[in-house]
Amino acid sequence: MLDFVMDETEFWELVDAAREDAGGDPEEQADLLVERLLRLDPEAVLDFARHFESRYHRAYHWDLWGAAWVLLDGASDDAFDYFRCWLIGQGREVFEGALHDPDALADLLDEFDEEVDGDGEDLGYAADEAYEQLTGTVAPDLDLPPAPAEPEGTPLDFENQALLAERYPRLWERFGG
Repeated sequence: MLDFVMDETEFWELVDAAREDAGGDPEEQADLLVERLLRLDPEAVLDFARHFESRYHRAYHWDLWGAAWVLLDGASDDAFDYFRCWLIGQGREVFEGALHDPDALADLLDEFDEEVDGDGEDLGYAADEAYEQLTGTVAPDLDLPPAPAEPEGTPLDFENQALLAERYPRLWERFGG
């Protein structure tokens, strides 16, 4: 078991502060996150990366992919990867709420603009970028369990709008169709 320099609360505080200061813009949030991570020592940056990566893997779930599909009006493999990064960037309450009940995103999100929201690709690279700037080297392996090969849960037919409307009634009413 790894000894963490950064605990979960500190992880979420960094994510939240960067999101708030960025006014919700995921690209700006990623830039601010890199700036904040550069104030830490390399081991703390790796801990941040471990926290981020473990949550990223936890969100690899068919039910959550369906919710992303409704919000984004379709979500390829890459789009779902970036959505999971964005979801982490929304903070602990939204992230954990969405994992518990993906349809709850209808209530957890104040607004959702698919032109800006839902794509947190840059957030996924923030720790790597900060580590490289701090050390001049690429971040080492994080010693985490391997990423799941397939999403958890039961696959959904994302092309079936009636199924999506039934599975995600609140999301569908607010953002779908």
